[in-house]
Amino acid sequence: MNGSLASLIISIPIFIFAVVIHEVAHGWVAYKLGDPTAKFSGRLTLNPVSHIDPVGTILLPVTLVIMGSPVVFGWAKPVPINFLGLRNPKKDIMWVGAAGPAANIIFAFILAAIFRLFPVAHTPVLAEIFRGCILINLILAAFNLIPIPPLDGSRVLFGLLPPDMAMKYMRIEPYGFIILFVLLWLGFLNWFVSPLVEILARIIGV
Repeated sequence: MNGSLASLIISIPIFIFAVVIHEVAHGWVAYKLGDPTAKFSGRLTLNPVSHIDPVGTILLPVTLVIMGSPVVFGWAKPVPINFLGLRNPKKDIMWVGAAGPAANIIFAFILAAIFRLFPVAHTPVLAEIFRGCILINLILAAFNLIPIPPLDGSRVLFGLLPPDMAMKYMRIEPYGFIILFVLLWLGFLNWFVSPLVEILARIIGV
């Protein structure tokens, strides 16, 4: 089987599951902090049909895999969150933002633990699948921690900044994806994503 095709077959389902976990984590934490919007919208489910964005979840990742990009990223349909419905919006937005990357990192840790505990997982095929699952979750977490709106890192930074500065900072959100694609084209994203993924991978022993 062609290497790119095999990589695509393995990577895309793993990526879809990773982004589903990511989005459900956002909605679940928001719900626990007072905003039931995601729950009432039927988005606190692991059913991928409820979360798939045709471009961000399928087309873009497939294109990046085929192109051999070192960083494969994308997005699901954002879970609807009413930040004004949170009990402490300025503080809670930080926890809601951090929840997605945290869920992916925790899932990567769990997968690494399962891999170590069960020797049957060390067969070449299963080892490749486990490694792919772990790295895709770490890449998704690291990418979303970039502090450029609307990525999750910007929500965390918003919660840390003084109110006036935070509002000025979020004004760049309409241009966020343009900034991201320019940085990707220039190779700047690798300066942030790759080192962070390597650090996390070493911590969990991948």
